[in-house]
Amino acid sequence: MSAYNRSTKEISFAEVAPDVLQAVQAHIEKHNLGDILSAVSQCLLSTSEKIKKGLFSGPGPKLLAVTVILTQRWLILADRADQTAVFVRSMQLQDITVEDYEKSSFQSVLPDTGLNITGTLTDGSEKSLTFLPLGKDAAGERFKATLIQFVQEAKR
Repeated sequence: MSAYNRSTKEISFAEVAPDVLQAVQAHIEKHNLGDILSAVSQCLLSTSEKIKKGLFSGPGPKLLAVTVILTQRWLILADRADQTAVFVRSMQLQDITVEDYEKSSFQSVLPDTGLNITGTLTDGSEKSLTFLPLGKDAAGERFKATLIQFVQEAKR
């Protein structure tokens, strides 16, 4: 069982929190990515709440909120742990592979729900693995299917 209760909610681009959008815009400007937000296809908010076991909740943030912005060519992840500053990562869909975490070899060791995304981040020089937590809910399942489809189309 995961150490977190995870839930996923589809949101409109207009519903992205202003400070998150500001951090995303700063990331885009810093890396000269251009007008990548001109055609946003889908946005969602993934929330992970730490499950308290006994008196203590253990290591890791108590609340992790990931805002996801998906376009036909880009995946943007904006993380906020326990009300700290927003940390933004981006990657081009043509440069990533996506695996359903529940179908991965990690699932038997540490059960959880979400996606393993392997690829080079915009500000990275080597491939890395990014875990995108998603709820086992309708919005999370729809996003998995959409992202996998978009990645396949971007590679054509």
